[in-house]
Amino acid sequence: MTVADYLSLFAVICIWSLLLINIVLIIAGYVYYLRNEARQVPEIEGSAPFVSIMVPAHNEGKVIVKTVLSLLDFDYPKDRYEVIVINDNSADNSAELLQTIKDRHPERNFTIINTDSQTGGKGKSNALNIGFAQSRGEYIAIYDADNTPERKALRYLVGEITHDEKLGAVIGKFRTRNRNASWLTRFINIETLSFQWMAQAGRWALFKLCTIPGTNFIVRRSILEAIGGWDVKAVAEDTEISFRIYMMGYRIKFQSKAVTWEQEPQTLAVWFKQRARWAKGNIYVILKNVPLLFQKSARRVHFDILYFLSIYFLLLTSLILSDTLLILNALGYVHTTLAGLSTTLWLLAILLFVAGTFITLTTEQGEISLSNFLYICLMYVTYCQLWMIVAAYGFYIFLKDTILKRETKWYKTERF
Repeated sequence: MTVADYLSLFAVICIWSLLLINIVLIIAGYVYYLRNEARQVPEIEGSAPFVSIMVPAHNEGKVIVKTVLSLLDFDYPKDRYEVIVINDNSADNSAELLQTIKDRHPERNFTIINTDSQTGGKGKSNALNIGFAQSRGEYIAIYDADNTPERKALRYLVGEITHDEKLGAVIGKFRTRNRNASWLTRFINIETLSFQWMAQAGRWALFKLCTIPGTNFIVRRSILEAIGGWDVKAVAEDTEISFRIYMMGYRIKFQSKAVTWEQEPQTLAVWFKQRARWAKGNIYVILKNVPLLFQKSARRVHFDILYFLSIYFLLLTSLILSDTLLILNALGYVHTTLAGLSTTLWLLAILLFVAGTFITLTTEQGEISLSNFLYICLMYVTYCQLWMIVAAYGFYIFLKDTILKRETKWYKTERF
């Protein structure tokens, strides 16, 4: 066998191993969805606990009004929760819009914290810490500024966490509210349902592990006080805090009935910046937690660490290597006896990708359609390939910012 054969074999084994793991997660997640739909979410017993809802916002004037109004409209006792918006160093009309809402609802527990470049402007984690210092709730719920949660979302989250002392946090699901805006939002909608939420459901069903998604979740105040709040160096503050909750011995549960609708990027440039930031943030969290692989006390989270390592390093390397070898072999620059096998396995992988992704859409009403099937087919050769570029660029900016010791700041996703 040639060097190209060994490299090709390595890439095939890695890709297929991760593909099979993903299939297992999809199956487990699908079963969880079916069971959860038939299950009654625990009712809140006695007096509802007081909840602080925090919304970090930076130049969110286009979406913040709809978000705050939906939060004030929760199906939850109005005197048992507060809404805190951290309007963090915004240069738009967010402050005026928020004050108008406050003036129209003087009876509600609604607090606006306006910061400037001196007191804030240092990223989402810092903004959350500022809001947490002024919060009063026994439980803390977080929503992004572009969210429109369903009325029962908070009740579902509270009902779950108050009925299980082992739960440190409970996460809900976010859906794409502008999914029909462009071909890109159609891809994002499919990605969210199939790869984010089905994988979360599968990881909960098999390992009792979930990763906080950054919005539409609730966490115990005692945990945040114990860990000292959010890590201001973490861009992916949601993933980072998940590992710290794990290490305290708590679980993080996924409740698919708690739904919020959020706006997704509608242009490729905005999407690329957002996903590169996510990749950079997750790489920081992965490397920060790699030492846990060598600690017996952390064996509960070994799967998650290996899973993220595989996705951001092993899978990325294998895909780039596999695609490069296929192209070079077709052009005649290298020769590999495994080229035929690699091509066959590649086509089979596409088939499994399309079939598995389409099946996961059956958990949502209105998502089974011929157009979505065609989008899934197109997704593999376009959107998924772009992910490799995003992940590679995320790793590059992580190294660059680490070397230059750049301070964490707001990475603003453009709204529409």
